[in-house]
Amino acid sequence: MKRMTAEIPQETIQAEQESMARVREMDGRPASYFIVTYGCQMNVHDSESLEGMLQQMGLTGAADRTCADFVIFNTCCVRDNAERRALGNVTWLKELKKTNPQLRVAVCGCMIQEPGMAEQILRTYPFVDLAFGTHNLYHFPTLFEQMLIRQRRVIEVVPDDLGSVPEDLPIVRSNPYQAYITIMYGCNNFCSYCIVPSVRGRERSRESSRILAEAEALRRDGVREIMLLGQNVNSYGLDREDGMRFPQLLEAIDKVGIERIRFMTSHPKDLSTDLMDVMAAGSHICPQLHLPVQHGNNRILKSMNRRYTREQYLEKVAMLRERIPNISLSTDVIVAYPGETEAEFEDTCSLVEQVRYDSAFTFIYSPRTGTPAAIMPDQIDPETASRRIQQLIAIQKQITAENFAKYVGQVHHVLVDAPSRRDPSQMSGKNEYNITVNFDGSPDMIGQILPIRITEAKETTLKGTLVEDSHD
Repeated sequence: MKRMTAEIPQETIQAEQESMARVREMDGRPASYFIVTYGCQMNVHDSESLEGMLQQMGLTGAADRTCADFVIFNTCCVRDNAERRALGNVTWLKELKKTNPQLRVAVCGCMIQEPGMAEQILRTYPFVDLAFGTHNLYHFPTLFEQMLIRQRRVIEVVPDDLGSVPEDLPIVRSNPYQAYITIMYGCNNFCSYCIVPSVRGRERSRESSRILAEAEALRRDGVREIMLLGQNVNSYGLDREDGMRFPQLLEAIDKVGIERIRFMTSHPKDLSTDLMDVMAAGSHICPQLHLPVQHGNNRILKSMNRRYTREQYLEKVAMLRERIPNISLSTDVIVAYPGETEAEFEDTCSLVEQVRYDSAFTFIYSPRTGTPAAIMPDQIDPETASRRIQQLIAIQKQITAENFAKYVGQVHHVLVDAPSRRDPSQMSGKNEYNITVNFDGSPDMIGQILPIRITEAKETTLKGTLVEDSHD
């Protein structure tokens, strides 16, 4: 039976707004906050909502966590190292709290949604004042208020909430010219190695009219680039009865008129020719796609429950490049999956060499408790895993260098967002292919989309010069 999506009731949202108002007037509430975010763009966008709620409750952002009255960790659990980093940093605050007893510490996000993690937090981290999961982020103001009133810790983790989606949460964007729009939540794919369906729940799509209204509001607000977010955007609308699917939604958003549109993540099994055609015909859709392959061997792909073959993936890449010859592709790849033989690993290397991605996020397989892969036999030893990941990184590094060299001499359009971190005399931004470009410029260029002639290819970035008389 297909479960349909429903918005969180308006009276619930109203109750949260009332909590925010009460906290704002509360004597002795924390004055400042600092948010530490781990993980994907979805977590980054969740942190923007947390920041919006905190500011509506009267708190102001602190320069760093050592001088904040309230520190919140928005966590990721997709890989073990992200989880360990988060817990290590939470533990570090234990000492800080000894010198500042008024400091409040919260942990939220995917890690807390893991089965048993809330109990572990209670047992192991008694100095944590507040913990909540992914399904009740919208409930944060009430939980925050309870923490202050009761003067004791508050832990609330709810199970998958039967298809509800939050709307009208306050947002503080980190960049006034770029914005995220979440179009759906959750995932139904159940890849054998992945914990996301357990912590993000089943797929729930937002109503298309609300998405389009949000895009229109962002355009009026001067946003020049949006990123559409979902664990699998290609499944958008399958849980709704209004008939709009992702290709139609993307086409409608393209007509809103925001200069740049990106989206992630796309599951290869659901990448349709209809979507490819919309991308090719769009006026504002960037010629760039993140298409996670995960592995290059069919036996491993089947064990991963990816539901496509190497051949099917390569066929879709070919169809994309036929329609959009200049498309820039990136991917995710896992090495040392349980039982992976040397020959099967070489299949991944050969696929990467065949596709020739501009970039690849490469990972050593990380067991996640509660997933089928975690209890599979023939787990790969760390030495073999390390050797394989280094070999794959070297292959991709060479491909990236060769691909970037081809960009030299071309004029790319760069949305300028900040001074370069390494050289403040230069400006930095992303081109249409989502590659960072650095060039000589000035801060008054921030927020503009400028034509930059590429003059040099670096390891992970490009350098260029401004095409004269080109301020937009």
